[in-house]
Amino acid sequence: MILSDRSIKKLLASGELGIEPMDEDQIEPASVDLRLGNTFLVPRATSGIHSMSETPDYEEVTADEFIVPAHGFVLATTSEFLRIPDDLTAFVEGRSSVGRLGLFIQNAGWVDPGFEGAITLELFNANHAPMRIEAGRRICQLVLAKADDVVENPYRGKYQGQRETTGSRIHQDSEVGHVDA
Repeated sequence: MILSDRSIKKLLASGELGIEPMDEDQIEPASVDLRLGNTFLVPRATSGIHSMSETPDYEEVTADEFIVPAHGFVLATTSEFLRIPDDLTAFVEGRSSVGRLGLFIQNAGWVDPGFEGAITLELFNANHAPMRIEAGRRICQLVLAKADDVVENPYRGKYQGQRETTGSRIHQDSEVGHVDA
């Protein structure tokens, strides 16, 4: 069940759900708009091959404005720090107004019950021209859904507690070096 604005407000008021900092005008009928933070990670060019088994290399940028190159990719973050209770999950969706500009937003789309942290966003500029993005602008929306019960194993993974843009940590996954026959 997707939560309504009324349910979101109740959970925020009780402290069960945490979204900070946040203004009440960020609450939509069935979602919460999240704003762009000011830290960005740009994958460094390589003459070799990117690998899921090696630590990726990024250039870190802290700025109130950032230019996403045409057909370029960058990691960004929300300015909000979230605390998702163990009986809720969330979907992060790009805002329609942003997508209509040709900027596609993803974060693997899912926030597990028990997650705490800022959300790292993957941004892709589908335009033939660069696009300026600005910290503090509403960039995406968080859609909250009720789980049918409190989860047995809440999220405590490798991105727990992140406060700024965080690069891929897939190289830390347990299957690294393991090959099924």
